[in-house]
Amino acid sequence: MDNLRLVLWATLALTIWMSFQAWQKNFAPASSQPVSEVTENVGQAESNAVVMTDELPVLPDAPESETTNNQIVEVPVSVNRFIRVKTDVLDVKINLEGGDLQSAALPKYPLKKDEPDNPVRLLSPQRGNFFVFRTGVRAIGADAEPNHLATYMAEKDEYILPDGQDELFVTLRWSDQSGVKSEKIYRFTRGSYAIGYDQVIDNQSSEPYQTISYTQLKRLYKPVERSMFDVDTYSFVGPVIFDGSKYEKYEATDLEEEPVSLDVNDGWIASIQHHFLVAAVPDSGIKKYEATYNGGDTLLSIVDSESVITAPGDTFVYESTLFVGPKLQAQLEQISDRLTLTVDYGLLTILAQPLFWLLKTVYQFLGNWGWTIIIVTMLIKLAFYKLTEKSGRSMAKMRKLAPRLKSLQERYKDDREALSRSMMDLYKTEKVNPAAGCWPMLVQIPFFIAFYWVLLESVEMRQAPFMLWITDLSIRDPFFILPLLMGAAMFFQQKLNPAPPDPMQAKVMQFLPIVFTAMFAFFPAGLVLYWLTNSVLSMAQQWRINKMIGAD
Repeated sequence: MDNLRLVLWATLALTIWMSFQAWQKNFAPASSQPVSEVTENVGQAESNAVVMTDELPVLPDAPESETTNNQIVEVPVSVNRFIRVKTDVLDVKINLEGGDLQSAALPKYPLKKDEPDNPVRLLSPQRGNFFVFRTGVRAIGADAEPNHLATYMAEKDEYILPDGQDELFVTLRWSDQSGVKSEKIYRFTRGSYAIGYDQVIDNQSSEPYQTISYTQLKRLYKPVERSMFDVDTYSFVGPVIFDGSKYEKYEATDLEEEPVSLDVNDGWIASIQHHFLVAAVPDSGIKKYEATYNGGDTLLSIVDSESVITAPGDTFVYESTLFVGPKLQAQLEQISDRLTLTVDYGLLTILAQPLFWLLKTVYQFLGNWGWTIIIVTMLIKLAFYKLTEKSGRSMAKMRKLAPRLKSLQERYKDDREALSRSMMDLYKTEKVNPAAGCWPMLVQIPFFIAFYWVLLESVEMRQAPFMLWITDLSIRDPFFILPLLMGAAMFFQQKLNPAPPDPMQAKVMQFLPIVFTAMFAFFPAGLVLYWLTNSVLSMAQQWRINKMIGAD
């Protein structure tokens, strides 16, 4: 029984160490740029033409002679073919060679807080940071098709969402000599990172036009050098697929060995990184989802399982939604079921999501994430009050019995069996359960881990200030003041609890606040603020209980 407290601390230390290991686990260290540097450099070289190797989706159930368009080709990309689209939250470029989104800046999300004019950038057609959408249709038995290699036309070089207007439509046009026309229509909405995307097939030819729609998300794979000093490198970076029931992340090296091919209804694809994602959500219906890794790139594809025949004089519209931006859960929920899973809370999502909801609700009243964390910590402490009170009373009674336990140890120092028997008799006489002080604390560990992931992964708290020197709760305290205060609170909290009977255990317990202070020094300041608040509240509660038990 006397060892349970040491087991508790060892378990908590192991849990936090496992969380720390999670920062490092996705890839082995490599001599490549961290994600933060990659996103910073996207678009810097847009003045250079690039040659891209493009794979068109294979046409199903078509004679070999009718699939001549299905080949790998070299396509020169000229920056003169880009048009610019600006809204209040997006600054994107669409390449008329393919008609696809190929560059996106997020003006409201600076890469660094002290550089407001240097926004996070997603998507790039440049070789060193390649990350693009590719959309279009394959035509069965036709000489030309509006795929992602076709050339589109636009009415203007720049589209800007005017003040007072909530939607902006950008229409790109393509046609062939037979009379088939196609339009790619992008719908941008004020305040939203979701982009409506329709591809219209208008068959003005004399023959039926049979098509299959596809969407691809291709990204250069770069092993990321994990660093405990940069929270952007903690999270998974790469492709994910939701197959209608479960969400799966895919390592590039695993895809190289075993590509993924799934028949999916009501799913979506995305490429995620810390706080941000790019996703494609197609219309309903069974589609072929594929994920591959080849030549240094990961490629996610959605291809229609069945073709559509557009009769002469008719039109048909393929509908879908694209998302380029931060992982704002309110917006993700509006787009597709379970798209919020891209906010990667890990195995404890079932606890993390309610905690985030509680944080968001309190924040609506306070308007400051730091004070929100403090209030939510108090609410969690209140929810566990009865449980921790029971634990505290057990510890207070153990503290009161400490002199008698020490006397027994001295009396039976050479007889371990007699010592154990005498201690159990004492516990029974005084109605004390040593384990009662440990298990209530163990119950709270999952909430600690869930809170850790909420603070680390929720973009809503990215670069959020608290007060004084804490200007960003999602990164470490720059002066390590909060970790030192937390360590001091843990030290004094420990003094209020009974010391382990074994001198060696007592020394280990005294050393643990120093270990935790060192570990928490590199955790997000918001998490340290939570643990500091929790430690202070626990210390106050234990002090009150000790006074009550001492007065009995």
